[in-house]
Amino acid sequence: MATIMMIIMIGLLLLGFPMMIPLITAAVVGFVMMFDGFGQMGTFIQQMMGGIRPASLIAVPMFILAADIMTRGQSADRLINMVMAFIGHIKGGLAISTATSCTLFGAVSGSTQATVVAVGSPLRPKMLKAGYSDPFTLALIINASDIAFLIPPSIGMIIYGVISETSIAELFIAGIGPGLLILVMFSVYCLIYAYKNDVPTEEKASWKARALSVRDASWPLLFPVIIVGGIYGGVFSPTEAAAVCVLYAFLLEFVVFRSLRLKDIYTIAKSTGLITAVVFILVAVGNGFSWIISFAQIPQAILAAVGVNEAGPVGVLIAICVAFFIACMFVDPIVVILVLTPIFAPAIEATGLDPVLVGVLITLQVAIGSATPPFGCDIFTAIAIFKRPYLEVIRGTPPFILMLVAAAGLIIAFPDIALFLRDVAFRD
Repeated sequence: MATIMMIIMIGLLLLGFPMMIPLITAAVVGFVMMFDGFGQMGTFIQQMMGGIRPASLIAVPMFILAADIMTRGQSADRLINMVMAFIGHIKGGLAISTATSCTLFGAVSGSTQATVVAVGSPLRPKMLKAGYSDPFTLALIINASDIAFLIPPSIGMIIYGVISETSIAELFIAGIGPGLLILVMFSVYCLIYAYKNDVPTEEKASWKARALSVRDASWPLLFPVIIVGGIYGGVFSPTEAAAVCVLYAFLLEFVVFRSLRLKDIYTIAKSTGLITAVVFILVAVGNGFSWIISFAQIPQAILAAVGVNEAGPVGVLIAICVAFFIACMFVDPIVVILVLTPIFAPAIEATGLDPVLVGVLITLQVAIGSATPPFGCDIFTAIAIFKRPYLEVIRGTPPFILMLVAAAGLIIAFPDIALFLRDVAFRD
């Protein structure tokens, strides 16, 4: 049955169907084979509806809405200007500013694709004018944007937390260390690239200009303070933090900055509604698919076949990283989290692995796969936004992928990179 379901999924994907169609078709075929007909299809539908019932998922459309408001407003530009004022003049400073801006905007939006648009659109022309090659520039933007998947808030972590019943608040805090580690690695590479290619530096900003940039960016910088500080301080839950972010984004862009008008609300709401609909359909279908494969004990069979059940904790983590990395090269990240997390759940439980550590590694692998050929979603976002050919977009990605893989290896070897802040924030 598992083989037939996989053939159906791959076949429909190759024929160009949107991801939800192969997923639900394979699940329905598996259901019919398991229960000899459609007589109990109501059970399958209940499982799908159960997938979108958890209250934690309310945070997803709220973070999407907040990101949409800020992307169309001035928040991203103000953050970029502040970063440029402080480090734009050093060797490789423009590239480092791009990576840092992606990290900061990720702490505001939680979306890799929103970060590609918000940071890439203004900074790519500046990098090209400064002498950086387009393949390097594109690769830096799409890979640095993946830090948004780790820095809270993270939509991927919300989905994983709901599926695995892991604390979303702990996942958010645990993602900060790995996100900063990757930023440092990218910054070092940008510095080396700039010296190797003799990229000229930008003019140094005056301290007055820096002070003004900090003043202008002070309002957007409160977003991560609200999210992390509010959750850490026990003021509100991650879902409530998402609601507060929407209110804050609205007040910031419509009242304080006055960058948007009330007539823009319709366009923003429509965009958020479309994205949310796609996400929730995938979550519902993914939950139904996961129930089918779990009921048929397919995960146990797969893990036994590849020998994961006999592996220790490190072996299980490596297997998880490889599986999620490869899967996200071809399939939407949310779908991969929904389908593969239940498959590895028995091995995670048997080896006693910390589900928060596993969640951070899964989120990182999902982020890597999102920017990895052939079908990483951020690649196609960059193609659409920057109007560049596929081969040019992916040409500069190998060094960044290697750094991201190295970061995953460091987290496996030194789990405290992810767990130290979690343990400090949530110790009894």
